[in-house]
Amino acid sequence: MKKSLKFLGIVSFMIVIGLAFGIDASAGEYVGSDTCMSCHFKQYNDFVVSGHPYKLRKAQDAKIAGLPLPEGYTWDDISYVIGGKNWKARYMNKEGYIITTTGPNKDKPGKNQYNLWNDTWSNYHPGEKKKYNCGKCHTTGYSKEGKQDGLEGVVGTWAFPSIQCENCHGPGAKHVKGPSKANIVVNKSSAQCGKCHIRGKAETIPAKGGFIRHHEQYNELLASPHKSMACVTCHDPHKKSEFSVKVDCVQCHSKQKTEYAGSPMQLRGVECIDCHMPMATKSAIKQAKYKADIKTHVFKINLDPNAKMFTDDGKYAKGYLTVEYACLVCHGEKDRNWALKTAKNVHSYGRK
Repeated sequence: MKKSLKFLGIVSFMIVIGLAFGIDASAGEYVGSDTCMSCHFKQYNDFVVSGHPYKLRKAQDAKIAGLPLPEGYTWDDISYVIGGKNWKARYMNKEGYIITTTGPNKDKPGKNQYNLWNDTWSNYHPGEKKKYNCGKCHTTGYSKEGKQDGLEGVVGTWAFPSIQCENCHGPGAKHVKGPSKANIVVNKSSAQCGKCHIRGKAETIPAKGGFIRHHEQYNELLASPHKSMACVTCHDPHKKSEFSVKVDCVQCHSKQKTEYAGSPMQLRGVECIDCHMPMATKSAIKQAKYKADIKTHVFKINLDPNAKMFTDDGKYAKGYLTVEYACLVCHGEKDRNWALKTAKNVHSYGRK
């Protein structure tokens, strides 16, 4: 299933080059990413295969990608698909409500979220009448007023679905008429990314079910030792996440590089991010007891024996990793005490 989705994703990419996303709201200042492509092809070429253009798609565009549908539904029942590029897909009915019931009669709560990583279905607000109110971060040129396409279940309107170039760079009509740095936004601060890569307040890191909740990279960064750095210090924001990293950790952490070079773990291919950026954040699925599906950006590993990664009620992360998430994901046969002892000299661990 995943192989077929990858193939169809390539087909979707080829088609999306020529797609107009369709302006549904009165937002004449926005010109769309296809217009940006004429002058900024390199950035567009990187952007269009990232996850950003796929946060919200009309049914006819999502259908091309080969996504499966919830049981009991056909594409004639779908208005929009939420996501469906990297982790998961959710579906909106013809009234603009998120589908929460499935089955032959469409009356069975749940099994309404498709998980791309393992080709499974899970529950998302099963049985609820769920409005789509995510347009602020899933669309471009968003206004909380009105109802897109006249759909009762949609909160707000937008110029373009999904995260287009102008979501970060601002309306581009003036820039197209007279290209200048003065009439386009180029904001390299972390707060720019933090408009969407945040959940709740910046000083908290919401959690649920033993993992950090998804899209909280800004919260995590602010709680980390790297809080003074900008996201773009390490990432090219136009590129797909796994190809976006511009620098290696050892470019700044030379001492750790020297200690780690030649150690058994280094020789086996264990990288800095395997321990300091484990998948302690969950978007769609839990892969193991301490492993979900998104890398965290808190970086720091707390070796205090009394450290707990989450508050007692489990609703918030404390801004650091504990050894369960940093070590025991790979060393599942070991226990916490072993991890606490070993991690103190982990960069040179195993050397003779």
